[in-house]
Amino acid sequence: MAAALPSEQRMANQIAANLRHVPGDEAAEAIAGHIRRFWDPRMRARLLELVETGSDGLDPVVVAAAGLLARSQEAPTG
Repeated sequence: MAAALPSEQRMANQIAANLRHVPGDEAAEAIAGHIRRFWDPRMRARLLELVETGSDGLDPVVVAAAGLLARSQEAPTG
């Protein structure tokens, strides 16, 4: 029996699948924007952990979106 995917991975991959018709960079931006607007900070942190640890089965566009999220969290404010 295969292990279930973490919910953040499953949901992010579903968002990517729904944006398959959009070019890669634009899709990554759209995914990152969606996650910023609608996901709880704990969910965003969990997705970044999954990407950092190299979780199998993450869509490459989700990985790109996670990179955008991580960079936006590191950016100084003010």
